Amino acid sequence: MTLGLINANPVVHAKKERVARTEDPHGDDAVDPLEIYDFVRDIRDPEHPYSLEQLSVLSEESITVDEKLGRILITFTPTIQHCSMATVIGLCLRVKLKHCFPPHYKVDIKVSPGSHANEESVNKQLNDKERVAAALENPNLRQLVDECLYSSEL
Repeated sequence: MTLGLINANPVVHAKKERVARTEDPHGDDAVDPLEIYDFVRDIRDPEHPYSLEQLSVLSEESITVDEKLGRILITFTPTIQHCSMATVIGLCLRVKLKHCFPPHYKVDIKVSPGSHANEESVNKQLNDKERVAAALENPNLRQLVDECLYSSEL
C-alpha cells in the first residue's frame, strides 16, 4: 500500500454472489464476459485492501467478447479521475488474463471514456506490447502487480 493515499475514502460495495457453472456452454475455446469477470473480479486494488469489484472499478457489463473477431475488451473505471494507479490496474488485468484464455484472442484494456484525466495516455500504455513488457521488467512494479493478483487479504 502506498503512503499518502490519493483516494483516502473510496466507496466500497458488497461483493456479488458467484454464479455456479456446471458445464461450459460455449465449448473449449469460447469465452463469455461472466467467465472473464469471475476470473478478474478479485484482483486487489493497488492502493486499498479491496477488490476491483468492491470498488466498482470493474463489472461484468464492462467486459465484451467478440467471438467472430476474437477480441476481448475490458473497460474499467478508476475511482477518481487522476488515479495514479490506473496503469497498474490495467497491468494486473493483462497479467491475470495472459495465460488463461486461448491465444487467438486479442485483449484490449481501456479506462472508461471520460473516467480518467489522462485517458488517451493510459489506454496507449496498456495496449502497447513493448510498454507492457518494459513495465513488467521493473522489479518494484512487478512486485506490486503480483501483490494485487495473489493477495490473500480479500
